[in-house]
Amino acid sequence: MKPGAFTQIYIQLVFSPLHREALLIDKIRPRVFEYMGGIIRTLNHKPIIINGMNDHVHILIGLNPKVSISETVKEIKRLSAIFINDLNVFKGKFQWQNGYGGFSYGRSQLDNNYIKNQELHHNKQSFKKEYKLFLQRFDIEFDEQFLFKYFD
Repeated sequence: MKPGAFTQIYIQLVFSPLHREALLIDKIRPRVFEYMGGIIRTLNHKPIIINGMNDHVHILIGLNPKVSISETVKEIKRLSAIFINDLNVFKGKFQWQNGYGGFSYGRSQLDNNYIKNQELHHNKQSFKKEYKLFLQRFDIEFDEQFLFKYFD
C-alpha cells in the first residue's frame, strides 16, 4: 500500500460446497476454517471470523484493496479444496459450488454474533432463506436461476 493510503473495508463472503452437499463435517470444519484463515492472511487480508455449517461458509474479512474480492474467493476456494481433498475423508472429489455472496460491513457491525452462532441461527432459518434475505437487505437484484443450487 502506498504511503498515505488508509482503508477500512470489511466484507462478508458466503459460499457452499458443490450441490450444497453437507461435506463440511464437524470432524474437518475447524481445520478447514483455520486453513482458510491462513489463505486470507497470505493474501494480506485480515480474517475476522470464519464459521459456517456443513453446507456453507461465512467469512468476514478486513479487505486488502490490492486484491479483488473475486480473486480472494477464487484463491480461498482453490486452495481449501486442495486441502480438503488431501484430508482423504470423502470417497469423491470435494469441490466448491460456483458463485459467492459478498456483503460490505461497517466497523460497528463487526461484532457479528450471527456468524459466531451459526448452529443457533440455522435452527431458526434455512440457508436458502438466509441467503435471499441477505440479497434483499443489501438491495441486490437477483435472478433465482443464478442462485446457489438448493436441494431441499
